[in-house]
Amino acid sequence: MSCAATPVHSVLQDDMLTRGVISRRVFAWLLDLVLQAFLLMALWMVIIALGVVTLGLGWSLMVVLPVVPFVYYVISLASPLHATPGQAACGLAVADNETLMPPSVPQALICAIVYVVTAPAMWILVLLALVTKRRRLLHDLLSGLVVVRKRALFDLLTDPAPRWTMQGVRQ
Repeated sequence: MSCAATPVHSVLQDDMLTRGVISRRVFAWLLDLVLQAFLLMALWMVIIALGVVTLGLGWSLMVVLPVVPFVYYVISLASPLHATPGQAACGLAVADNETLMPPSVPQALICAIVYVVTAPAMWILVLLALVTKRRRLLHDLLSGLVVVRKRALFDLLTDPAPRWTMQGVRQ
């Protein structure tokens, strides 16, 4: 009897953790694009000013601009938020798929590499989330990560299993 309860419990957990994640991820992705655009514009202006001051020598720093999205993603996942700023604003967190603990640095690197490589086809890959367990995208699958609702993850990790009384009231 306990064997039958475990899969049902994990299915309920998965649903609790990932309900509404796809739409939140799309909105978070748009927020992150805007934040990255502001970051890139600020860096571009600093490099232009540095190039003017150094009579053109500083303009060679323009080669760092294409690396900004990758660094943005890795630093965000390795930060205490365990999410990009857009994901955090949408109430999402990134966790290890097996343990639901924060991602390791190698996982964040793999996730960022696959994310940056597959970003041009992101809208097609969102369809993958509709058919995968825990609504995971390609970069989540390859890095062993999952994006979950932060509040549900907090509740799951801090709240012991609910106990029910004879009257059906949760304690």
